[in-house]
Amino acid sequence: MKYPSVRKNIFRMLSFFCTFFLLFLSAVPAAAASDILAETPAAVTTSSEDDGSADETTATGTESSSSDDSSAVTDTGFHVEAPCAIVMEASTGTVLYEQDADLQKPPASVTKVMTLLLIFEALDAGQISLTDSVTTSEHAASMGGSQVFLEAGEAQTVETLIKCIAVASGNDACVAMAEYIAGSEDAFVAKMNERAAALGMKNTHFVNCCGLDADGHYTSARDIAIMSRELTVNHPEIFDYTTIWMENITHVTTRGSSEFGLTNTNKLIRQYEGATGLKTGSTSKAGFCLSATATRNDISLIAVVMGCESSKARVAASASLLDYGFSVCRIFTDDNPPALSAVPVRGGTAQQITCRYEKNFSYVATSDLDESKIEKKLVMDDAVTAPVKEGQRIGSLDYYYDGTKLGSVSILSEETVPEAHYMDYLQRLVLAL
Repeated sequence: MKYPSVRKNIFRMLSFFCTFFLLFLSAVPAAAASDILAETPAAVTTSSEDDGSADETTATGTESSSSDDSSAVTDTGFHVEAPCAIVMEASTGTVLYEQDADLQKPPASVTKVMTLLLIFEALDAGQISLTDSVTTSEHAASMGGSQVFLEAGEAQTVETLIKCIAVASGNDACVAMAEYIAGSEDAFVAKMNERAAALGMKNTHFVNCCGLDADGHYTSARDIAIMSRELTVNHPEIFDYTTIWMENITHVTTRGSSEFGLTNTNKLIRQYEGATGLKTGSTSKAGFCLSATATRNDISLIAVVMGCESSKARVAASASLLDYGFSVCRIFTDDNPPALSAVPVRGGTAQQITCRYEKNFSYVATSDLDESKIEKKLVMDDAVTAPVKEGQRIGSLDYYYDGTKLGSVSILSEETVPEAHYMDYLQRLVLAL
């Protein structure tokens, strides 16, 4: 280098700055020095290579991610004043909002949703009929809590007892029906637990059929919604009873006959537009619970709250859930599916059959849905071979939105086509000449 004096000065300056920096570090506390070093790119790299620091960072990131995932359904800015809650669209079972929905809690008389389900299934199976006469046992008459004051030996029809359960939440009526269907309350409760397991109610165990507090008697908001959906979707006639506000029954005993008034325990029926049911419950242990159902504009919802502080609080929470559900829910229904042509049949007495859609396709949307983007794809069986029965599925119409399948509707045969035999082919040949 031609300028040795300049080189010497630069060297002196670098030495001065290095000495000053080392003196500075020795005067600064270790923690502060670490913070200063952490601000440099080299420090970040060192930190990421440190096992302890890396694990801590990863754990923090995972916790944040898990929190985001768990609130995917509920982190909408909406909150309901109930310890446990859920709102579900009834036709599909789509959960629109949930809050501690799997927590096991005593359900009080909301238990009777399962009791009613088994009653209506027994009616469908022909095991019992609405006009059957049921005699009240000593055990049934001894039930405490909410009751319609049935006396031992008193007879009432199945339909009257359904009203006593659905409207007035009669524990005595519940036990009378349980004994009539299964022989004893214990046997009926066993059926309740079997049915709960079959429905996938993972957080439920019943000890009695009416909901009185008992050790080991519990369910969850989600499980209540599941059994409420099973009852209301498959047995909509339940609404003929749960929408009754007031009605009289007649007690006929050895002392004569007397009128007794049933009043609906579900105040939502009078206070919420579109309310159709379903079942209230309250005990000192369970708090105030409600499985509420409502329908507006062909959309049916099920809202469940558990452990509320008062009857007024459970009604308010249920109404809030239903309001939220209706605000985010709408149904797309295809009222004009593509026309169906006759379908060829192999080996049958007829060479083709007409077909029909099982029903109009419906889809519950919980977000904006651009109907122009919905695509329909007709999918028929590769070969329809006789014999073919009327109502047999022979294809489907599938619906897609942005490449995602929304669902499908079955295509059914409109007629029966027997398998063709030798004489059928001979006759067909003769007619063709």
